[in-house]
Amino acid sequence: MPQEQAVDPMTDYHASITWNRDGAKFIDNRYRRLHTWTFDEGLEVPASSSPHSVPLPLSEARAIDPEEALVAAVSSCHMLWFLSIAARRGFVIDRYSDSPVGTLGRNAKGQEAITVITLRPDVAFAGEKRPTSKDIAAIHHEAHEVCCLANSVTAEVRCEPVTGQGQ
Repeated sequence: MPQEQAVDPMTDYHASITWNRDGAKFIDNRYRRLHTWTFDEGLEVPASSSPHSVPLPLSEARAIDPEEALVAAVSSCHMLWFLSIAARRGFVIDRYSDSPVGTLGRNAKGQEAITVITLRPDVAFAGEKRPTSKDIAAIHHEAHEVCCLANSVTAEVRCEPVTGQGQ
């Protein structure tokens, strides 16, 4: 049974970000913010500034903005660790969903920053071995402790599991 392994601390992760002016004047600051993120093996994701910070149509509402990506990445990291830890402890998970929220505020230096990321995982367990609420809290705590993204951001990362988690 494969186990999660510690990553070499010198591992590099790569992405490619591409934006083109497409003839826009540019110096009037009225250029489109739509750009492309390219990941492993050529997966392309449309990205843009948030319509909260740059109005439409200069932003692209259907694209992922950096703030959303940060929140999703922290949630995804926590989930992947939660799944791994639960499996190692013999718990079967049928479904894991989360609706994380990132709150934009001011950090200690007075700069705009995502200051809080709140995870709201809802986990449905299956099988004969069911975790207690204490087990679930312990798995979330351990997942938080080992999540490299939660360890990388200065935002407070909160985990507020949804009650009645389909146990």
